[in-house]
Amino acid sequence: MDKNPITKDGEKAIKSELHQLKTVDRPNISQAIAEARAHGDLKENAEYHAAKEQQGLLEQKIAEIEATLANCQIIDVKEIPYTGRVVFGSTVEVYDVSNDAEISYQIVGNLESDPANGKISIDTPIAKSLIGKSEGDEVAVETPSGKISLEIVLVKHN
Repeated sequence: MDKNPITKDGEKAIKSELHQLKTVDRPNISQAIAEARAHGDLKENAEYHAAKEQQGLLEQKIAEIEATLANCQIIDVKEIPYTGRVVFGSTVEVYDVSNDAEISYQIVGNLESDPANGKISIDTPIAKSLIGKSEGDEVAVETPSGKISLEIVLVKHN
């Protein structure tokens, strides 16, 4: 099985989330279960059942994150020699010829994708079109909303 790529910053964010789940959320849910248990009859105790359900979901999320970290390849773009070419982890400033707009994208792994903040998954049509191209290149991208033309203005490894 291929390992999923993730940036160094993405790894930090995921490890931070895991730490929060284990050290804050898990004890809070355990406390809620203990309080609900103290209320008596567990068969009719909605608070207890809700807390147990929350606990199950939390443990599932922790297991998923741990599995993800075990099966990912961390790539630090700062360690990749700069060539002006777009690589995984690069921040790419493009001029959208089709819409007369400048846009900045960072190409990241699926887990850290956040399009609203300019982080696009390596698996998106835009990222696939940009990977391997260089500053000054113009690429045509077939997106779900139609074909667009992007000119690569600047590639950064940050």
